[in-house]
Amino acid sequence: MVGTLSGALEARKIPTSPDLVSANIQGVIEAPEGVLKITKINCRYNLKVPQGKKAAAERALSVFERGCPVAQTLKGAIDFDHTWEIEEY
Repeated sequence: MVGTLSGALEARKIPTSPDLVSANIQGVIEAPEGVLKITKINCRYNLKVPQGKKAAAERALSVFERGCPVAQTLKGAIDFDHTWEIEEY
């Protein structure tokens, strides 16, 4: 997912070297019918973007899931929650 997000950011001329984009991903495991399964994945992205690029980064974050192979594969089986913190430098 971070790779797809990085591609969306790079398309908007936002650099994504390893120290500029990171994510904390956490799965929620439940047993809705007595069998353990991952029901939700919480994705918290931390980005450092150049001054004036915050709006473009927010647009990338709001749409990148549509082009993400992982998200599209799991769509309908697992809910995703994307949140982010953007710091301008």
